[in-house]
Amino acid sequence: MGTGAEAPLELDQRVASLSLDLRGTACPVNFIRTRLALETIEPGAWLQVDLDAGEPERLVGEGLRQAGHQLQITALADGAVRLLICRHGG
Repeated sequence: MGTGAEAPLELDQRVASLSLDLRGTACPVNFIRTRLALETIEPGAWLQVDLDAGEPERLVGEGLRQAGHQLQITALADGAVRLLICRHGG
C-alpha cells in the first residue's frame, strides 16, 4: 500500500491546459499570442506552444523567462520547436 503521496512529475510529463500552433507566425505576434494565452490559464498550469526554430524560439523564450515563467523547449521533427510553459504565480 502506498502512502497516498504522489511523486512529482518530470517537466516533460506535465499535461498542457492549452496548446497553440504558432508556426509561421511572425515576431512579435507569436510572443503576444503566447502572453495572451498564458493570461487565460491558472498560475501553475501549463501551456504548449509550437514555434518556428531560430529567432522566434529565442525571442519568445527569452521574453517568457524574463516574465518569470518556467519553460522547456523540445525540437520537433519538422524543424520547429515545442515550448512547454508553466505560468508563474503572479
